[in-house]
Amino acid sequence: MISSKITGTGAYIPSIKKENIEFLNEHFLNEDGSTFSSSNDVIIEKFKAITGIEERRYATPDLNTSDLAFLASKKAIKDANLDPEELDYIILAHNFGDVKQGAVQSDILPSLAARVKYKLGIENPNCVAYDILFGCPGWVEGVIQAQAFIKAGIAKKCLVIGAETLSRVVDKYDRDSMIFSDGAGACIVEATEKEGAKILSHATQTFAKEEAFYLYYGKSFNKSANKDTRYIKMLGRKIYEFALVNVPLAMKVALDKSDVSIDEVKKIFIHQANEKMDEAIIKRFFRLFKKKVPEGVMPMSIHKLGNSSVATIPTLLDLVKKGEIENQEINKGDVVIFTSVGAGMNLNAIVYRF
Repeated sequence: MISSKITGTGAYIPSIKKENIEFLNEHFLNEDGSTFSSSNDVIIEKFKAITGIEERRYATPDLNTSDLAFLASKKAIKDANLDPEELDYIILAHNFGDVKQGAVQSDILPSLAARVKYKLGIENPNCVAYDILFGCPGWVEGVIQAQAFIKAGIAKKCLVIGAETLSRVVDKYDRDSMIFSDGAGACIVEATEKEGAKILSHATQTFAKEEAFYLYYGKSFNKSANKDTRYIKMLGRKIYEFALVNVPLAMKVALDKSDVSIDEVKKIFIHQANEKMDEAIIKRFFRLFKKKVPEGVMPMSIHKLGNSSVATIPTLLDLVKKGEIENQEINKGDVVIFTSVGAGMNLNAIVYRF
């Protein structure tokens, strides 16, 4: 039976590092435009305690989201020892397109996937390139789509990318701006009929009642700012409560479909959104099986890289695979889960054996 396996990974981590202390002089406001009663040092300390974020990375002004995607893709292609002309699909997950430094418009014409194909110099017209907008779970969903194409017999090799420059769509007056960062991660997904490394199962859901607007594009909290410019906004408490209930259930659906025991799960690569939220999700997931959370099961990169949306999981995977996360490794035969939640509200999970 045809399945899919990941044969190469790559990541691009931007060079500009912004530490929490660099937000001390920002003028944070409440949604109604009023000033916080707490000082910035208190706000920042509470922020770190909840999210775990100490610093984040921003792209240099000369690089856009599609550039980051291209740089990560080159590494994934090299890691897979693949000729780019052999690719059947390029699937690029993002949310805001190319936003140039200081611009107020997003640029998605042509698609970012088409731009990556152009930058890679691929001449094959049968290599189909397209974007997906699926919130933070976009890269995971791209891998699920690649698997579907492969199982349908219409593809053998796919490049799946998650890339974003969130630093260019944040409202500097909103303290949530400290969460977001830039980055890109990519992988090659190939057909396989052998036993061993492959996707075992997956699950995806979209909740689009009131949850659809837990993440949205909104005005600056500064009432004197340009009213026609929009920024990424979120209802943090509602997202936390939604994720805590629904993500563990989706993970369980995927694991149950795989016929793999919870005891075999060695790693969970969860979207790096908020350390406390991720810890709570994993704890609740294992509780569904009446198990305690195994030590070291959840690699984390959020402390140094922040939340780069669709890029967090593929970037983390690449870092762990290449031994760049302390005390974390993947061995042959290990079962891992990829899981994410974000705008939509969408959530998904993949059970994978290396």
